[in-house]
Amino acid sequence: MRGYNNKNIVLHELVGLDAKVTGSHDRTQIGIKGKVIRETKNLLFLDDKGIIKRVVKKVSTFKFSEGRNSFVVNGEEINFRSFERTEKAFKFYRRRKLIK
Repeated sequence: MRGYNNKNIVLHELVGLDAKVTGSHDRTQIGIKGKVIRETKNLLFLDDKGIIKRVVKKVSTFKFSEGRNSFVVNGEEINFRSFERTEKAFKFYRRRKLIK
């Protein structure tokens, strides 16, 4: 385990995690799942058995999984470039609850 928990998931690297879209303003994206292979400021790229799917972060809710642990994240909390997330997502980090 790389140290992910419900509170710090918004600050961590997401590439390599399994993800599923659990909610979205775009109903066609609900249920999309796969391994995060790339991210930009506004998009997550998920590999679903060799098919790459793009998901808009801001309007979606994600369930990220690593092993037995899973974390639900609102897309607005991660709608940053990965290298900016530590600095800009800190306000979301403070609001999130640590669930044991």
